[in-house]
Amino acid sequence: MGRIFEVRKSSMFARWDKMAKNFTRIGKEIIIAVKAAGPDPNSNAALRRCFQNARSVGMPKDRVEAAIKRAQGKELVNYDEILYEGYAPHGVALLVETATDNHVRTVANVKSHFTKGGGVMGNSGSVSFQFKKMGTFKLKPQGLNADELELELIDYGLEELGESTGENGEEILVVRCGFTDFGKMQKALEDKGITPISAELEWIPSTTVPVNDEQAADVSKLIERLEQDEDVQKVFHNMG
Repeated sequence: MGRIFEVRKSSMFARWDKMAKNFTRIGKEIIIAVKAAGPDPNSNAALRRCFQNARSVGMPKDRVEAAIKRAQGKELVNYDEILYEGYAPHGVALLVETATDNHVRTVANVKSHFTKGGGVMGNSGSVSFQFKKMGTFKLKPQGLNADELELELIDYGLEELGESTGENGEEILVVRCGFTDFGKMQKALEDKGITPISAELEWIPSTTVPVNDEQAADVSKLIERLEQDEDVQKVFHNMG
């Protein structure tokens, strides 16, 4: 029983860590969105996206409101969004999105994570050419006809529509559009009364690098290292 309890406790702490990381990430995104276009979600598409993502991870309303207040406060912390590039073990390309108030600290930490994780940090442009920045909307399929939706969204920049499995094993629809069409697609879904589970800007690999289970574990360890850094928002890879 003790051993089972330890496993369950470890799993519980892992979920809490992930939840805390998501809250911190979205909190920074809210601050950046409010600073860029104000606190009114009706006129700030980026802030509406943040609200959707906050709901998807169960972020409490008071934490969302606190982030908005911080963005409007006199002692506002300015976050700069910086993209770092590099390779994990076995030739897997990584893109690391960060939001930082201290460039020197962040670049040193990210470089250290790459080195200790068996990878190598590259220069700007050394990896990003292997990816395409796209808007990704995850939708609940209930009440939606995928074929009809595909035809309706083509005029709004739809590039891909497919099915996937969510973190809890549920079926979801994934809508993807080009980076420049993100706002147009977001409004199209809103006008149709469709509230996405989440709406993100993601780096999608144009090709993937095949790896076996042991190699995938090596890459995953580096990704986990990076994701645990307080300045890192998201990590993207082309591991197949």
